[in-house]
Amino acid sequence: MPFYAQRFLPCNLHSIKVNLDPIKAVKSNSCEYECRPKGTETLPRGIVSTTTDLEMRPLSGPPKNKKPKSPTNLLAIAAGIKQKQNVNEIVKKFPLSEFAIMLFHYDGNVNGWKDLEWSNNVIHVSAINQTKWWFAKRFLHPDVAQYDYIFLWDEDLGVENFHAGRYVSIIKEEGLQISQPAIDPDQSAVHYILTARQLNSTVHRRAIQKYGKGHRCFEYSMEPPCTGFVEMMAPVFSRASWRCAWHMIQNDLVHAWGIDLQLGNCAMGDRTKNIGIVDSEYLIHWGIPTLGGSRTNKTDYKLIEKPSTPTRKARDTGKMAPKSEQPVDRYVVLQEALTELERFKNRWKKAVREDRCWVDPYNHPAIKTTSSS
Repeated sequence: MPFYAQRFLPCNLHSIKVNLDPIKAVKSNSCEYECRPKGTETLPRGIVSTTTDLEMRPLSGPPKNKKPKSPTNLLAIAAGIKQKQNVNEIVKKFPLSEFAIMLFHYDGNVNGWKDLEWSNNVIHVSAINQTKWWFAKRFLHPDVAQYDYIFLWDEDLGVENFHAGRYVSIIKEEGLQISQPAIDPDQSAVHYILTARQLNSTVHRRAIQKYGKGHRCFEYSMEPPCTGFVEMMAPVFSRASWRCAWHMIQNDLVHAWGIDLQLGNCAMGDRTKNIGIVDSEYLIHWGIPTLGGSRTNKTDYKLIEKPSTPTRKARDTGKMAPKSEQPVDRYVVLQEALTELERFKNRWKKAVREDRCWVDPYNHPAIKTTSSS
């Protein structure tokens, strides 16, 4: 074993005793089992830079008389040129002084955005026919996405009733590690009652639906999607929760179906308290079936036996792509997403079965009670 490998052990091996090189006699005893990031064993600690960010740096250096403020939050959107107008409206809601912005171009068209005033101040990443989660897994590693909050959004969202600054203030005050803006049920395709906007409310964390279609939720329900749940169209992660969620995204399962039901494990505590829906800052979900849009990123599993159609609102407002421009293999894409869902569920079960050290914090007997109402 090389000297440097002996002296500086990986962090998960710091308690293992090994025979150190004799040169240790000239070093402090406190260094004997010092934890160093893998690959930095030959470097002095002070030169090691373990994180980065998405801030662009001028070739001539920063202004001498003014130190620019670095953005503390990140907005990342999967975007196609057909939704340019809508994406422009979204981006304009996020001030560049407070948000780094990253566009994932799934259609390869980057030049088509150059006429927008903010285009040169955001990061453009292009890869043909890739999903939002494919991009996020590869370009938003937690050591890169060092931001207070990460907004990982689809492109088919209406933001007329959304204010980014107020939203951040609310989730900070409420202590939400994972959140999403509520969805306007009157103008949107709402797949889960929990994410529908509640009137006269700032934030809600659970939903009750005893009757009708969809998942039944009661006052005592403790599992997603009744509580501790957000949809994958517009999630917002804290820095700590994103570090956890990023590791759960499977490299080869690009639709990320099934992850939403397990996000409670990344809530940094009680998912019924640390995950919530913000009602006062809400969105319209147009439901436009594009590659980067919501239809391939949803886990409304019971509603996708056949290709779904855009909402009436989307048709009436002209935000729907012409039939000739819509993907012809939509059904195939949805079937692949379902296949990936089963793979993820099987991997989760296998991981739980094989990890003897992991304890499921939510594995408790169902609470049996009778509603008083």
